[in-house]
Amino acid sequence: MILTFLGGEVDSDVDMDGDGAIDGSAGFQFFTFKNLVGFLTIFGWTGIGCIQSDFSMMATIGISVFCGLIMMTLMATLFYLLAGMVEEGTMKMSNAIGHTGEVYLPIKANNGGFGKVQINIQGSLHEIQAFTNDDKDLSQGTIVQVEKVVDDTILLVTSKLS
Repeated sequence: MILTFLGGEVDSDVDMDGDGAIDGSAGFQFFTFKNLVGFLTIFGWTGIGCIQSDFSMMATIGISVFCGLIMMTLMATLFYLLAGMVEEGTMKMSNAIGHTGEVYLPIKANNGGFGKVQINIQGSLHEIQAFTNDDKDLSQGTIVQVEKVVDDTILLVTSKLS
């Protein structure tokens, strides 16, 4: 039970057929093993409290089931909200469009050759191959802006000074 609440795994010898893919987009799941453990825990402790308070058997069962269902709802909601906090770390080159960067390796003018730029995309610094259609060569340290992404790997940049 402790491992269940802490996020541990329980090894079982149950074989299942079908698609076992699990991802963060599973949605709101009410009937899970963790929710069942939460229900039984609260059901049991509420039942003990009701019996100690001399409630009738029907009232004890009713209150215990109600509290257990509330616990299941709270846990399902909590895990649903936590699953929404997942962030994909895959860099999308299209996010570079419009951002500024700095020339790292010189870029020849008029699409004369590739160089490299350092640019911050999605919160991390990347060194990406680039070319320009500008009339002047872009030397190291020149501030550039990304106009387009070609073949999802190469940036078309232009000098911010022009």
